[in-house]
Amino acid sequence: MNVITSNPTSENQLDKYTWKWKGHKIQYTIMGTGQPLLLIHGFGASISHWRNNIPSLAKVGYQVFALDLLGFGASSKPPIDYSMELWQQLIYDFWSEHIHQPTVFVGNSIGALLSLMILANHPEISTGGILINCAGGLNHRPQELNLALRLIMGTFTKLLSFPALGSFIFNQVRQKNRIRNTLKQVYMNKEAVTEELVEIIHRPSCDAGAQKVFASILTAPAGPHPSELLPKIQAPLLVIWGENDPWTPISGAKIYQDLADKGGYIQFEPIPNTGHCAHDERPTIVNSLILDWLAQH
Repeated sequence: MNVITSNPTSENQLDKYTWKWKGHKIQYTIMGTGQPLLLIHGFGASISHWRNNIPSLAKVGYQVFALDLLGFGASSKPPIDYSMELWQQLIYDFWSEHIHQPTVFVGNSIGALLSLMILANHPEISTGGILINCAGGLNHRPQELNLALRLIMGTFTKLLSFPALGSFIFNQVRQKNRIRNTLKQVYMNKEAVTEELVEIIHRPSCDAGAQKVFASILTAPAGPHPSELLPKIQAPLLVIWGENDPWTPISGAKIYQDLADKGGYIQFEPIPNTGHCAHDERPTIVNSLILDWLAQH
């Protein structure tokens, strides 16, 4: 593996642009020239979560795009019903207007699941996918939770639907100390939990409409499961997995490991002592894995 060393990059080094989609503002960035890559963030994140990846990928012959999904980052936060299918259409339309070339889709968490959806449902626009700790759905399906957790989550989501109470709960969840503590639970590399990272997550939560977006997403359908999508995919896949992810544990990667063991289109790369956001926790390792894989495909 060729190791590409990189110093942490400030989010301010990323140029941001605005695109109008269905009357909503969508923020995006673009850097470099060459084979296009489109980076898709996870729940609660934004373009800036890729700040330590975009420059390293762009400087070696790739044109790197990233966008803030509707409802996140600096994109609009309208009071609508959010779903994986809505964001899939957003990504497809963004590709149609800004990229126009077969693209490698790179995602973390729900961004990885969206990448899988694009590869399965729009194979004509993709040449491959890179999944980093891919989510099994936008939300946990009821059958995936034990009875106690099912009742707790059901009550929690109902409380969020009441304006005053929902606002109070959201204001507690988005406090910087709570964000910091949550990040320290899902990042095994505690040094990666910087004040800049906390601010990246916290800032969009202060936007008008953020609380309603949060409530809508928690009550949204889970969307397709990876097991439904993988049989439809013919393009090559690189699957990167932080082995110590408490949200999507390594056991959730078995479907990819089994396919990789059979040979064919999937390469599986576990990273020890790493949590849910491997690209931000271990950017040097992840950037090298991505570049090595891209060079072979």
